[in-house]
Amino acid sequence: MIKVKTFTSSLRIFHVHNELIELDKVVNDFLQQNTVKRVVSVCDTTTNTNGDTMGIIRVVTYEE
Repeated sequence: MIKVKTFTSSLRIFHVHNELIELDKVVNDFLQQNTVKRVVSVCDTTTNTNGDTMGIIRVVTYEE
């Protein structure tokens, strides 16, 4: 069965690198702790207000 999981993280200036590493860790932990047979796609997008980057949304499509 194909499923979709969404992960979010806020992005603060001068902390983006660490926040992206933490987001990667959360996604990898999810994939390891669940019965994921195959990752179909991963897509990142940023959210913003007034042109400033405020956060990131990572959507993972996977097969159980």
